[in-house]
Parts: sequence; structure tokens; C-alpha cells
Amino acid sequence: MSLEARSAHTSTTDAAQVLRIGNCSGFYGDRLTAMREMLEGGPLDVLTGDYLAELTMLILGRDTMKDPSLGYARTFVRQAEDCLGLALERGVRIVANAGGLNPAGLADRLREVARGLGLDPAIAHVEGDDLRPLGLWDGALTANAYLGGLGIAAALRAGADVVVTGRVTDASLVVGPAVAHHGWTPEQYDELAGAVVAGHVLECGTQATGGNFSGFLSLPDRDRPLGFPLAEIAADGSSVITKHDGTGGAVTVDTVTAQLVYEIQSTRYLGPDVTTHLDSVRLSQQGPDRVAITGVRGDAPPPQLKVCVNELGGFRNSVELVLTGLDVDAKAAWVRDQLTAALAARPPQETTWSELVLPATDADTEQGASTLLRCTVKDADPAPVGKPFTAAAVELALASYPGFTLTSPPSPPTPYGVYRARYVDRSQVEHTVVHADGTREIVVDPPVATAGYEPDIGIRPSPYPATADVLTRRLPLGTFVHARSGDKGGDANLGLWVAHDGSEHRDARVEWLSKLITPRRIRELVPEAVGLEVDCYLLPNLGGVNVVIHGLLGDGVAASTRFDPQAKGLGEWVRSRHVSIEDGLL
Repeated sequence: MSLEARSAHTSTTDAAQVLRIGNCSGFYGDRLTAMREMLEGGPLDVLTGDYLAELTMLILGRDTMKDPSLGYARTFVRQAEDCLGLALERGVRIVANAGGLNPAGLADRLREVARGLGLDPAIAHVEGDDLRPLGLWDGALTANAYLGGLGIAAALRAGADVVVTGRVTDASLVVGPAVAHHGWTPEQYDELAGAVVAGHVLECGTQATGGNFSGFLSLPDRDRPLGFPLAEIAADGSSVITKHDGTGGAVTVDTVTAQLVYEIQSTRYLGPDVTTHLDSVRLSQQGPDRVAITGVRGDAPPPQLKVCVNELGGFRNSVELVLTGLDVDAKAAWVRDQLTAALAARPPQETTWSELVLPATDADTEQGASTLLRCTVKDADPAPVGKPFTAAAVELALASYPGFTLTSPPSPPTPYGVYRARYVDRSQVEHTVVHADGTREIVVDPPVATAGYEPDIGIRPSPYPATADVLTRRLPLGTFVHARSGDKGGDANLGLWVAHDGSEHRDARVEWLSKLITPRRIRELVPEAVGLEVDCYLLPNLGGVNVVIHGLLGDGVAASTRFDPQAKGLGEWVRSRHVSIEDGLL
């Protein structure tokens, strides 16, 4: 039975025109009850779940080292045990990338679960992303190509009730069902690009309904769990982002923008099925908790596929010291010298001390008079960052600065991974669907671009005229600018846009922000970026600028010793920095 026919009784509008796709997971560890909440909360045709990230692949890789039968997101199995019957009863297809490194193993486990529940769903899986057997990268713990949505579409067209995948792009979880439902061809680039944008908005769950939103103070219903988002995708690729009635949070142009600018690079979003023009995206508020996405343009995808490669980088450990009261800088200098001397016989390959922030003067609480100093060590061998390091720190307890204390007892060293983005020709990847009856189908690659795109499309300089001398005030950038930030391997992504707060000055504010945010200004606002490559891309339709700070996070989240290794708080820090704002914009 076709996806259109199976979903007809669940959609509030003509199923041939609109496909209603929900999300119930933005990461491995998201709210377990979300699958049931989405299934019971209102009509759906398809329910997706995103469980994978670069760090997750490393975690799953370490799982397989202990037990080769693992390698998938086990929380998804728990959700399926609770909700599979309900999904089948309501005619809702489930599509999830929870297969991780072992989609076949997850499919088998789901069949066991279904038999235990007295159910017989058609379960398919998508594989071919795991490139470790090719031996292209020595020492790779994981090496997974980012597949597109055409394999998912093939599984759904063949009647699958549940489709689990390995490493597909996050947006592919939405692209696949949209292709199956609307019958798009691989060369309907604008439609595919529209589905990619909708998928990008849904992929991180409640981040589209107010989670991690810098405008949270105006967010309604914060006393209730934030609702997960869903998209109504039309045959032309346009969509409306919404959520179930009665759930917490909101869907506004700003909450959707926050997710759109999250973890992107340039204005060209390169995917396995289509290259999406992010500077073509237009958003409009259609009503309470309804935001329309229109105007999205796309063209042929690139000839190569991106690969997430994780390697074991070595071992790490850390201690965090509390320094209180007077002479904090001298206390820090003394304990640094003492610990360095104690480790001199076999120093770790890398030792990093956090920046010292002096506490408030004449604080009226002990906590207010204290600050933290963290020492992190890394080595290819666990021995130097194990007992020699932790014992040296503990032995200073009665022999160092006054008030010496640690925030927690020292722990054994832990392994860390190094993320690398690599690229392979499509001919090296065999995108494969294993249907519910066990038959295998090789997914044919779509037509690809024969020439590369211009990488600096949308990059500075600003198209706006120079600013005349005007009166300004020193105020936080966040006075009327929202931000969202995150990590892409070792790069930090920072999206900035002007709030939709009803101000008559919004267009002028957008022009001001577009002139303000340059690589030089970013290095002033983020001193850590001095010496690093910084790209700034203008997104005028969204009223914003996307910033990529290359190398800020070192070798990626698992290896970074930075205070905020995933750059999650970077946007809020930048919003707090003071800049000169023209008086007429306030």
C-alpha cells in the first residue's frame, strides 16, 4: 500500500497535497516520552527521530568495541517497545537514523520486540554508509558516509512501516518520506531543497520550538515541556512548521530562524540529494505556532559524499581547583608551578590550564569570592594522565595555596576521539536498502553537479552603503540580536539575526548588523579567534549573518579542552559583548 493511502486517515488536509512529518528526538538521550507524546498529540503521517552526531558515532564505536552486536541507539528500542503498536494502529510510519553503526542489528532487534508484542510490522533498513571495510583511513574507529533520503523513499514505497538507517544526513529523514509521498524525481531540485530546509528545522527537536532560544524570556508556556516540531510539506516543497496543540514553547519566525542558522557553513548547504540555497529561504508567520517556509531554491548535489571519520586520539584527565579570597592570581601561579614540577619526570604530551577569572571584590558569599582553575592533560598513553597526574594533584592538598580544595575526587583517565571530515567519490559508496522481505535494492545516485559552486557566495563584503557618523551607545549586541551557536567538528558556527520584535527599525537593524559582523569584528568579540580563519556569510532574507570560526574547537568536541567544547554557549557570550549601537536603532 502506498504512503499516500496509508496516511490518508491521519492527515488534516488532502494527503495528496500535504505530508505531515513529526520529530521525536534531536539527539541520543533526548526525552524518552516524546515518541508517545507525538503519536498521541495529534495527526501525523510520518514520525522521525534523529539520534546521531559526530560524537554519537564515537560513542557507538566504543560500544561495538565492547560488544559487536551493539552500535545502535538503544533508547530507540525502548521507545519502540512502548509505542510501536500505537504507531501501527494510527498508520504512522517511523523513520529513524538510530541504526548508527549497526542498522541491520537494530532492525533484527525491532523484529524481536514486535514479536514479543504480538505485532508484525514491515521493517526495512538502509546501509552502505559504513566505509571501514574499505580501509581508507588507518586507525579509523568509525568512517561513515552521509547518505541521502532516496533509500528511505525506496523503503517506504515498498511498504515499510519502520525504516532504520545508519549515517544519513539529518535532513534525509524528512527528504525520504517527502520524495516517497509526492513522487519527486531526483532532478526536482527546488522541491528537494525545500524538504531539506524543513528537515533541518525538525532535526534537533525542541530547538525549533524554543529550546536553546536566546529569546526564551518571551517564550509562552515555559512551565510545560516544550513540544516537538512537525512539518506540513506540500507538493511544491514549501512547508509549514508547527507543533501539536497544548504543548509548551512556540513556533515563531525567530525560533525557526534559530534552528535554520544552527551548524550551517556557507549559503550553499551541500547534501547528498541536492545543494540547497540557504539565502533563498523565506519565512513568514501564518498564525499562532505556524511558520511558512517558501522560496527555497536548489540545484544538483556535489559529486562527492562527506564522511565522518572518528579516530581514538588518546587519553585525557582533568582536575578542577577552587581558589578563594585574596591573591587568587598568585595562588594559581603557585599551584601551576607545583603541579608542573611534580609531573616533570614524565610530563603529559599536552597540558592545558583554563583562563583565570578573578572573583568579585568584597563578596558577601564564599562562592562569590571563589573561582575555578582547571588543569586538563592528554596523552597517547593512559599512564601519564592516570595515577601520576591525579596523585600529584592530591598530594598538594596540604602543601599548596591556602584554601586548597578540588570540586570532585580525581578520576581515572578516559579515552577521547578525534573527528575528521573526509570526502569520497560516490562510486566508493553502495547505498543499499534491505527491504522487509530481505531483498536488497541498490539506490542509484542522482545526477550530480559537473562543476563546483562558488564557495564565497554570500560572504562579505556587505552590499549595504557605508554608515554615516551618528550618535551611538555602548550596549550588549543582544539588545535586539538573537544568536544560536554550535559545533561542526573543530569549527564553531555562530548564527546572528535581528529579532522580530515588532520594531519599525528592523530593516535598518538588519543593515546595521550586516555591516557590523566582519571577520575582524568577530576576532574582537571572540579574542580566541585571533589568528584563526573566520568566514561571515550574509543571509538577508533571514535578517542575519552566519559566522564560521575555523579551528576554534581544535580536533572536535571529544578532544577539545575548551571551556565550552561544543560552542553551545558561544552565541550567548557574543550577545553579551558590548558594541556601539546607533541611537536611531533603539
